[in-house]
Amino acid sequence: MSNTATANDVAVIGAGIIGCAVTWALCKAGRRVLLVDRADPATAGASFGNVGHIATEQLQPLPSPQLLLNFWRELVAFDGALDLPLRRVVTMAPWITGFARAAFQQRHNTEYLAPLVRCAADTLESQLSEIGRRDLLRRNGHYVLWLGRKARARASADRARAAKLGITTQEAPEELLRATAGARGVWYPSSAHVLDPAMVARAFATAATQAGASIVRTSVRQIRPQGEDIEIVTDTDSLTVSTAVVCAGAWSPPLLSAFGLHAPLEAERGYHVELPNHAPLTDAPILYADHSVVVTPMASRLRASSYLEFAGLTAPPDARKPARLRTKLRQLGYKCDIDGPSWMGPRPTLPDYLPGIGRAPGPHKLFYAVGHQHLGLTLAAVTADLVAEIVTDRTPRFDVKPFDLKRFGTVARPLR
Repeated sequence: MSNTATANDVAVIGAGIIGCAVTWALCKAGRRVLLVDRADPATAGASFGNVGHIATEQLQPLPSPQLLLNFWRELVAFDGALDLPLRRVVTMAPWITGFARAAFQQRHNTEYLAPLVRCAADTLESQLSEIGRRDLLRRNGHYVLWLGRKARARASADRARAAKLGITTQEAPEELLRATAGARGVWYPSSAHVLDPAMVARAFATAATQAGASIVRTSVRQIRPQGEDIEIVTDTDSLTVSTAVVCAGAWSPPLLSAFGLHAPLEAERGYHVELPNHAPLTDAPILYADHSVVVTPMASRLRASSYLEFAGLTAPPDARKPARLRTKLRQLGYKCDIDGPSWMGPRPTLPDYLPGIGRAPGPHKLFYAVGHQHLGLTLAAVTADLVAEIVTDRTPRFDVKPFDLKRFGTVARPLR
């Protein structure tokens, strides 16, 4: 890695789905790009193992007054998906306070988030078509199923909620409901899924390298101002560039702090298990709402995912969670081994469940795209277009001011 790059160089830090898509978008805009990560694209973070759902129905950020009142029902202790260890409550108090504040701003925050989400599947389809990988996308919608005596009422309530948001739904088909005895359900026809999230990220990375980008495998320890430029300090070297974009997921906060940015990200960790060569019930994701489990048909396998675990970025995986997930899958009728491999990854999540997209204050060309929570894959293509537009001084398609990290205040810049 050379110590000084040309004036046109942009360094993208983080090779998850956001970083790979941003790299491709910047290459399309005529920039020479370095993609920097400690691992190969879509290997080290949440982009490898997410459930592959393009969630065009998730127009509302998660924080809401109703959730504040009823969050306890979602706790793992009550067979829910939410795990907030008591030892982390004090550490997370500022984040929890921000979440509570955002709950009473959900209507306004929906106005900011919804335009990005509504067009997400179309934008991703367009970009995958551009790079010759439209085959990775399936546009068959997804299904939400409920079981038990309240299933019909819950399905009706879900359709009513969706209608208020302008989301098209239909009743789930009878053949699917018969396959899950006693279920009632809703079909969301406008959503989509991919056959492998990691393959999507790697497809963008491959297209970018074919367009002239370079990929550097190294751990970034720090980024800091260096005169008018930006110095990237790694394990073995340093690199000076004129422009940098931080897309490092849950590992982003310390990289941004040298530029006065406060990114209160929490690692909201999810787990998955896979069922190799298992036939799908339908060629679309199924959310079993009573169990907080999503099952997505992927290439030669099913992937099932669950849990919102706030154990901390560096805590070891909890082996009980994939075991419980396998038990739930067997209860739902899937042929799932009692034991087997599993995966855990950190979703980078800001307290208001809006992404962070923008430019750092001051003269340096330091940009960021972080905090996409459950919507990293969903919003990757849209975010990539927005970042490319603001990096190249074009008017962005959507207003990015609501996503500026300055909404969380600033931190003092270290003296040099």
